[in-house]
Amino acid sequence: MIRFKDVSVTYAGATEPTVRNVDFEVPEGELVLLVGPSGTGKSTILNAVSGLVPHFTGGTLRGRVTVAGRDTRTHKPRELADVVGTVGQDPLSHFVTDTVEDELAYGMESLGLPPTVMRRRVEETLDLLGLTDLRTRPIATLSGGQQQRVAIGSVLTPHPRALILDEPTSALDPAAAEEVLAVLQRLVHDLGTTILMAEHRLERVIQYADQVAVLPAPGATPALGTPAEMMAVSPVYPPVVDLGRLAGWTPLPLTVRDARRRAASLRNQLTQPASAPKGRGELRDQPHATRSRQHPAPPELAGAHSLSVTRARIQALRNITLTITPGETVALMGRNGAGKSTLLNTLVGLTKPSSGEVHVGGATPHRTPPPALIRRVGLVPQDPRDLLYAETVAAECRAADQDAQATPGTCRALLSDLLPGIPDTTHPRDLSEGQRLTLALAVVLTARPPLLLLDEPTRGLDYAAKSRLATLLRTLAAEGHAIVLATHDVELAAEIAHRVILLADGEVIADGPAADVVTASPSFAPQVSKILAPQKWLTVTEVREALR
Repeated sequence: MIRFKDVSVTYAGATEPTVRNVDFEVPEGELVLLVGPSGTGKSTILNAVSGLVPHFTGGTLRGRVTVAGRDTRTHKPRELADVVGTVGQDPLSHFVTDTVEDELAYGMESLGLPPTVMRRRVEETLDLLGLTDLRTRPIATLSGGQQQRVAIGSVLTPHPRALILDEPTSALDPAAAEEVLAVLQRLVHDLGTTILMAEHRLERVIQYADQVAVLPAPGATPALGTPAEMMAVSPVYPPVVDLGRLAGWTPLPLTVRDARRRAASLRNQLTQPASAPKGRGELRDQPHATRSRQHPAPPELAGAHSLSVTRARIQALRNITLTITPGETVALMGRNGAGKSTLLNTLVGLTKPSSGEVHVGGATPHRTPPPALIRRVGLVPQDPRDLLYAETVAAECRAADQDAQATPGTCRALLSDLLPGIPDTTHPRDLSEGQRLTLALAVVLTARPPLLLLDEPTRGLDYAAKSRLATLLRTLAAEGHAIVLATHDVELAAEIAHRVILLADGEVIADGPAADVVTASPSFAPQVSKILAPQKWLTVTEVREALR
């Protein structure tokens, strides 16, 4: 169905190809997963299938890419639309209508399908993706994860023979991600749809892949094989594979179920963690209401009291009361649309409370001028382009240093620590989603705000970049910064969070130590926790240290 024959792509101004010697086939009715570190060319390969490379991006494409027999070099994206559906990393860039139902119908209207067919397919897709209750909602009012599902649905309704997906679950909560992946599996197995997909969160998708193509480094020739074969040699792998490597299991497990079947001997080697995992302070692991008299509560850095927010007649937050103290890392978790982003936006002053109070560093955020607020709180939003406006990476970093009155070079040094190898002359729009997010994080951190807010900070990041981010956030917390991150990345929360707050329909339904909250939740428990339950181990790092 999709054939790459000795394909290389070199963008204008680049001295080396972004991808080279790509030569493999995606058979009809199979799901092939592209994996590899950030910047290895996964998105370029996907865009070459849809015709965006070279017709939209420019540059030079050598070799040949065919989809259902059509050469993408001689067929523009519109001429491939009936056989290829594409969802990129940024769902907002896909939308051309205002409401969910209209967006699902738009692609079929462009292809001239009969109204009766369009109506039936819209209903089918609403049911498949759990969007029925959102059908009349303006897309602009949806959460990032809800928008991602709409973007996927909009390319499903024309029934393309091939789907190209770039990080389709990156903005989805665990339950929604499983629903979407189950739909994709049904399309492959029941309808014979061909899927080529790139995804960094391998713990979610590896079990669904028929084959895996690994891009080990920028410009390297990809290797293709079964998931088990490729996970044995891949530079990136999910926690279940990492645990299997640590335990010496052969073949390596790809699912929690496989690992649990072999984990009895590993559990016997381990003892139940007697204290908080390394890096999570004893005091910070105690619920606020149960701290002992020997450990008085630390000073409050930020908080909310009876906070409620209503937007577009929808109550996004209901009666939220919480405190945030210096040095703690708090993970906000919950379904898409639970109110996580709204809470962050209220803490940084972008959203005004409908009732109740919110304060940060003794100030009311929505009443505090930006120059004063930047010294108290910084937000890295889901869409990093909201913070990036300069023509080059170097210019962004210089502006960040000036705004924060920081020593010249501070922002650039932070960026290099987080994601080495980004040239100064690169335009921010030419960065990958993960690279843009990292640049925005460096810009915000330049001011060293006591309270750092991050909205889905690992979206688009590979495991190595995630590890560097986790190290940086631990360092900031140790220095006394408070960190609040809204995330669907249960593995990140397990790695760095002292405390987890679960939101549902705008209300707090759980607030306590990370180990207690996530292990009690089937949806938000990390892979290691599921494998080694009932023991409360959260990460492979903890297990490795215990075995030593």
